[in-house]
Amino acid sequence: MLNFGICFKGDIAVGRTIELAQAAESGGFTYVWTFDSHVLWRDCYVMLSQLAAHTDKVRLGPCVTNPAVRDVTVTASIFASLNVVSGGRAVCGIGRGDSSRRVLGQKPTTVARMMEAVEQIRDLAEGRHTEHLGQDQWLPWANPDYKLPMWLAGYGPKVLKASGAHADGIVLQIADPFLIKWFMSQVRAGAEEAGRNPDDIKFMVAAPVYVHPDVEKCRDHVRWFPAMVGNHVADLVQKYHSGEVPQDLTDYIEGREGYDYRQHADKDSDHLKFIPNNIIDRFAIVGDVENHIARLKELREIGVDQFNIYLMNDDEEATVDIYSREVIPEVNKW
Repeated sequence: MLNFGICFKGDIAVGRTIELAQAAESGGFTYVWTFDSHVLWRDCYVMLSQLAAHTDKVRLGPCVTNPAVRDVTVTASIFASLNVVSGGRAVCGIGRGDSSRRVLGQKPTTVARMMEAVEQIRDLAEGRHTEHLGQDQWLPWANPDYKLPMWLAGYGPKVLKASGAHADGIVLQIADPFLIKWFMSQVRAGAEEAGRNPDDIKFMVAAPVYVHPDVEKCRDHVRWFPAMVGNHVADLVQKYHSGEVPQDLTDYIEGREGYDYRQHADKDSDHLKFIPNNIIDRFAIVGDVENHIARLKELREIGVDQFNIYLMNDDEEATVDIYSREVIPEVNKW
């Protein structure tokens, strides 16, 4: 079965956010995520606590937080608390810190620090001891029966291979099966090097969708996404030599002229002109219902465990409804 999630930016009204999460839960979605960029949008953890109080089954977490804007003991305490109030439904998506760091004029944290933080947060949230700032720390009230799955986000070989040693799940912000298979190979290689079973690691594809027979209309609603991905790809181009990352991933950013983080994930932003239509069609999912079903079945067949919809298209209720009634049942029909 392919799991389905929805993800919010944090700029939708509270009541509407709750209603969308409840509709998703009733419609067969199993995860609800929120962006974590505390300057650009409302703090995600306040909203997650509201969602915990108004839902019963969906897993809840940020997609994604990072170890640089909050002390890891603060982050671990938040997740241990969310597990307590939700009955063990907390999940943690975590990356190096993109928009929440760059909008402050700071760089993302290092891969090494991210991996260290993953272990510290997991240990503390699950009631174990960890060393932090040279001292033994623990949360005596954390419930050890509640686990905290750690979903790590990244694109480059270094972070993906390191994630293979530490992650419960991987967040891949792209819906292109060809590239996803390459990302998976990097993670699995890292897992094998660390002595782990690669099959124990789950993979999430996170991307926006738009369902409509007019493909041009669909593209207008999701064009922001390859621009956001392109910002990460630009970092990869600077770090790696030609051939170390797939050319299909890097070619399209040649026309990129910059990225305004104050317009992060905004479909009306000013930095979208360089995105060609074929990249939109590969990175997001657009078109009629049949096209969505076909792509999602392909993702399931290559080993994707979860498809997480970035729910930012001005037709959020319609998207949840169509996926609940027409897409999810068909994709998971054997």
